[in-house]
Amino acid sequence: MQEKAIDLQGRAYSHLAFIWTLLAGTFTMSISQSSLSTAYPTLMKYFNVPASTVQWLTTGFMLVMVVMMPVSPWLLNNIRFPVLFVSVLALFDVGTFIIYLATSFPLMMLGRVMEAMAVGIMFPSYQTVMLRITPEAQRGGVMGFAGLVMGSALAVGPIISGIVLRYTTWQGLFVVFMVIITIVFLVALKTIKDVMPQHKAKLDYWSVLSSVGFIGILYVVNQIGKTAVNWTAMGALLVISLLAVAYFVYRQFHVDAPLLDLRVLKTVNFDLAVLLTGASYIALIVVTIVFPLYYQEVLGISPFASGMALVPGAVVLSLLNPVTGKLADKIGFKATMLTGMSMIVLGWLWLTLVGGQQSLLAMILTATLIEGGNAFVMMPAVTLGANSLPDQLISHGTAVITTVRQILGSTGVAVATLILATVTASHLKTAGHVAANLAGYHAVFATFLAVAVVGWIFAAMLRDGRKSKAVA
Repeated sequence: MQEKAIDLQGRAYSHLAFIWTLLAGTFTMSISQSSLSTAYPTLMKYFNVPASTVQWLTTGFMLVMVVMMPVSPWLLNNIRFPVLFVSVLALFDVGTFIIYLATSFPLMMLGRVMEAMAVGIMFPSYQTVMLRITPEAQRGGVMGFAGLVMGSALAVGPIISGIVLRYTTWQGLFVVFMVIITIVFLVALKTIKDVMPQHKAKLDYWSVLSSVGFIGILYVVNQIGKTAVNWTAMGALLVISLLAVAYFVYRQFHVDAPLLDLRVLKTVNFDLAVLLTGASYIALIVVTIVFPLYYQEVLGISPFASGMALVPGAVVLSLLNPVTGKLADKIGFKATMLTGMSMIVLGWLWLTLVGGQQSLLAMILTATLIEGGNAFVMMPAVTLGANSLPDQLISHGTAVITTVRQILGSTGVAVATLILATVTASHLKTAGHVAANLAGYHAVFATFLAVAVVGWIFAAMLRDGRKSKAVA
């Protein structure tokens, strides 16, 4: 990675400092997103709200984040990147400050929405910028480095949250985020330079409005498996949301300056990259949600211990990311991603074929295998997708990948929850509690084995992304 580079004004800047600042901001936002569930019991007591209400700090965050992702290409094309980056940091910082001061749950939710808006813009944007400022031959290694930083957030998130909550109040957690983001903000004023060419266009408000349909779809998906749901109302919401998304897609192909240029989907390799990053993310998020439940309900260990049991897999994911990035540059993306999907398939296959109760060590090793496989797929798929597109469409491509990945991941969790609850309940009529739980988890493992096999087939269908690019 070169130390010096040239911005759009022809001025030299530190490429390394630029990337470190970019990743520091994204890394902190990622931790804030993943570590909050640790504080749920404390927040429920503080605000006197039930679990069904407090979980909106995560669900609402996800919904707002998804609707902001398609807007990120327009923002990158119409606002100078240094201005956009520090504005997003400021938005996140103000939202975090509101949470710190919150005396009621609605006020905390307002701050959380502001954080989600910042993260929804940042996640696709940081990938786009890193891809644009890096020569194609080096993209695998650079994105692997990005994966190392982002993957480590999974490992250190619960640890930081646990330590802070042990020695201070829940507000202390947000003080940590505020301090770090403020430091990144000040550093960014010096290190973040104008590196993204502008393609100014009017914001298509009808596209923004219809993109809210993604929120509706995700909201309905998240109701799957819950009790006392009005499915007549949910069905109506789903139909309206699907129509809104259909109009959103139609409009992107029929306006001069689309909010999200869906011409990227005309490239087969890009489509496969989208599906592969989705398949690997489903495996990753299902492991992080379902395995702790298994540890607690089947193996009977504490919530804290079950969270710590995820750390080895997250550490392996982090350490493998830069290796797999360089590997993709060296041996090709198809071989790299076939390796990763094979690891994910083997992990689910082991859990499916080996019946009965697994030991904690066996579950940790399986989680590590699946998360390690994710390192061979996630960032290489993003890089392959970018390599399949002309440079001016990369921002749209990363926004599509990030949005679809989030929707598929949320759907995967909802499906896993539904299968677990349904199968367990049906077996409780004829079997004991432990046996019924095991049957539920076995059904989940078999389902996601099927998903992983489909992902493996997608990897086998890949072509060399360097040989064919989409035409803008």
